[in-house]
Formats: sequence, structure tokens, C-alpha cells
Amino acid sequence: MIVTTRASWLYFMFAARGTTLSRIWRRLTVNVVFALVMTLGHMQYGWLDGRDVTPLPFTLIGFVLSIFLGFRINTAYDRYWEGRRLWGQLVNTSRSLARQIQTLVGAGPGDPAVAERRRRLIYLVMAFPHALRIRLRGEEAMVADLGPFVTASELDQLQRERNRPNALVQRMAELLDEAYREGLVHPMHLSLLHQSLTSLTDIQGGCERIANTPIPFAYQVLLRHIVGAYCYALPFGVLLPLGLLTPVVVLMMSYAFYGLDALGEEIQEPFGSDPNDLPLSALCRTIEIDLRQRLGELELPDPAQPHHGQLL
Repeated sequence: MIVTTRASWLYFMFAARGTTLSRIWRRLTVNVVFALVMTLGHMQYGWLDGRDVTPLPFTLIGFVLSIFLGFRINTAYDRYWEGRRLWGQLVNTSRSLARQIQTLVGAGPGDPAVAERRRRLIYLVMAFPHALRIRLRGEEAMVADLGPFVTASELDQLQRERNRPNALVQRMAELLDEAYREGLVHPMHLSLLHQSLTSLTDIQGGCERIANTPIPFAYQVLLRHIVGAYCYALPFGVLLPLGLLTPVVVLMMSYAFYGLDALGEEIQEPFGSDPNDLPLSALCRTIEIDLRQRLGELELPDPAQPHHGQLL
């Protein structure tokens, strides 16, 4: 999904859907309750009286931690943007391949058999983004989504495949080679068509590199240890100068640090179905509409519409 809501500044100030609040509210609540207990305990029983607790270490650690979290966000966003770039490349490659099939396969538009061959190839091009989406999201049970684009025998074969996008590229290559042997594709044009198929494979490989290479576990654990320790220790550093305002300050600081950590965790895997992940289904629908129009079809699927402000 991806959040598409356009609203005022005030709306964003109080928005909850699509934010990291759903991920962090439990730890945030526990943190604030702990700060409240510490504040009331000190006010009632003087728990920190006579203890010279300076806020300077918390200021220094907070500064370093903010840099650390900023690096974490940048790393996660690089993965997110690389995923979006690859899917933008997939949109362009699909359009180019459909154009090449329409113009380079067969001698002209008049032969119904040639037109049907082109249609079969372009339908396989439409199937590729859906197969890649299913693979990246682990939605193997949704292989039936490929049914409108392939024949019954091809769908049966795809159900037995572990790498369905690669199987579709292989099938397209077989059909193109068959057209070449029948004299419908010029030898120079065949190499251009295979280059486009190679581009599809490269895009799949790039997406799989992101999906199968998470940010190192030790890095994430270290960051969470530091964030958790800092947020729970914060009341000790600000209680004496702030008094009853301590829970409020702890709430704000903890929300910032927990929220940044959760945001990095969410966008580092851009192909999922979280509120801020890439709208793969909408991109697949865009490709499908564009290619059906190239075939001259009049009954087109509707463009993907946001559901509660989110594109799937």
C-alpha cells in the first residue's frame, strides 16, 4: 500500500491511520507510565532528592542517537526508492516490449493469426508484473490472479513453478523463437526483443535483492537496545529540572525515537502491504490498462482507486 491522502497541515497533526503509532503505542504507553510513576514517586517520596543527576549525558546521547536514527532512515529509504525505481523501470519496459511486439512480430496488421500471436505475447507481458508482485509479497495462494492473462495449460504449469516470473519470461522467449523460425521476426529484431526480456529479468533480480537482503540483524538489535535504554532512562535525567512536566517530555522524546525506528523498519521492506509500502497492485493495473489499450481493447479495467486513502 501507499498513503495517498491530501489534506491540511492540521489534519496531518492529528492523523493516526498510516502512521507508525499503530506499531509503537504499546511501548510508548509503558514508557510514559514508567515516567509518570517516577514523577509521582519523586513528588511523594523524594526518590531523587540528594542525587546530583545532570541532564548533560542525556543531551549528548540523544544527539548521537538522532544521528544514528537518521542514518537508519536514510538506509531504509534508499531501499524503498530503489524498489520504486525498479517498478518504474518495469512499467517502461513493459510498454516498450508491447510496442516492439506490435511492430516487429509479423509482416502487418491484417493477418488474424499474427494478431492473435501478438495478443498472446502481450498478455504474457501483462502477467509478468502480477507474477512478480505475488512473488515479492509471498502471496503464492493468489496465483489465480494470473488466470486472465494465460491459457489454462500455462496456468497449470505456473502453479507448479517456484519462480513464476522467470517461467513467464521463458514462455515469451519460446513464443518469440517460434515466431522467428516461422519467418515472422527478423533476426536483428529478435535480439532486440530478447534484450527487453533480459530487462525484465534484471528488474526481477533487483527486486529480489532488496527483498532477500534485509538490514543486518545486529544493526537493528543494537539500535533498539540504545533507543529503549535511552527512553527508559530519560526520566532520571529530566525529572529534577522539569518536575511534573517529565511525562510530557518523555512522551514527546519517546514518540520521536520509537517512531523513527518504526518508520525505518516499515519502509526498509518496500514490497509488503503495510500502509507506506509500494502500491504494487496499482502499478500492475496501470501496466495492464496501457497494454490492453495498445491491443485496441475497449473494455478496460478501472484504474486502482485509493481505499481509505491508501493504494494497494
